[in-house]
Amino acid sequence: MTSLSVNINKIATLRNSRGGNTPNLQKVAKDCERFGAQGITVHPRPDQRHIRYQDIRELKPILTTEFNIEGYPSNDFIELVNENKPAQVTLVPDSPTALTSNSGWDVKSNFEFLKDVVQEFKNNGIRVSIFIDPILHQIEWAKKTGTDRIELYTENYAVQYAKGNKKGIQPYIEAARFSKNIGLGINAGHDLNLDNLNFWAKQIPEIAEVSIGHALISDALYLGLENTIQLYRRALNIEHGIEL
Repeated sequence: MTSLSVNINKIATLRNSRGGNTPNLQKVAKDCERFGAQGITVHPRPDQRHIRYQDIRELKPILTTEFNIEGYPSNDFIELVNENKPAQVTLVPDSPTALTSNSGWDVKSNFEFLKDVVQEFKNNGIRVSIFIDPILHQIEWAKKTGTDRIELYTENYAVQYAKGNKKGIQPYIEAARFSKNIGLGINAGHDLNLDNLNFWAKQIPEIAEVSIGHALISDALYLGLENTIQLYRRALNIEHGIEL
């Protein structure tokens, strides 16, 4: 069964647009858990334009599901993660000015750096995932870093699916099978939504977790947060006969 981790960055963006504490990020995170989310994801940026470092300190003690912190492993980020010890840290290659994630790591070119970061987090009891494109030799290099999992960057799949090209999932199927065969856990995320998620889940049952934020929060504006989370859970696991 594939788990759903809800990325709550967009809630923080809405709060920050007016100042104050509306909507209340901690309450929304707890409500997501209560409504069926199996994890909460945050992706702090250096300018703290949505998730603030203090948010992470306040979320950690109240969450009961898996806490996943994504980000570029700068010194400040590494210190923040080690301080709060989430269940999982996902390493992304974003530059400080990036609007959103737009590529996976070139692990081979950054091998020594990533290997050291992975080891530091694992020494602190934190599961590590590396954000990566479905490129087999890069996945092989990721395995060499000692990471526990990879997170497949799924934007290209989403773009191809929207164009009606279901064959766009083939590189991801191959990447997932390869990853499983070499002993890596597999996550996925970016531009997954209610249109493309069920096809993805049926084709790639090896996925342990998906992290979804923008589409899910956008759907919740029309469908309500509880209903939306339930719909995403069903889309992920309908082939397993899961009834929520």
